[in-house]
Amino acid sequence: MSMIHSRQQTYAGIAAEEHHGMTMTGRIIRDAWVFGLLPEGEGFAGKGAGDLQNLFEAVHKAWEPYGQLPSRLPPDLAQRHARIHADAVARAKAMGWSAELGDDD
Repeated sequence: MSMIHSRQQTYAGIAAEEHHGMTMTGRIIRDAWVFGLLPEGEGFAGKGAGDLQNLFEAVHKAWEPYGQLPSRLPPDLAQRHARIHADAVARAKAMGWSAELGDDD
């Protein structure tokens, strides 16, 4: 009996996302930038599911002191959060993304 080895699937990176990073994974990566868990602009390309899970857990833990609310961030992190996420929304809109929910959403 032989074992079948499947290629590990990897994340293409925030810049390659279909929705221009306007996904849960994209938000986690941007929040990792906010908290300094990843260098700003690091798209996490080539990482596997385990890496994404570890990043999700680290970001969740970083948010805990603030109740997962941007309004509770200290001023320096609040400004960084607002800038990073506003830039991402502007970039996604320029690429055709819409925040409006569709019929299937």
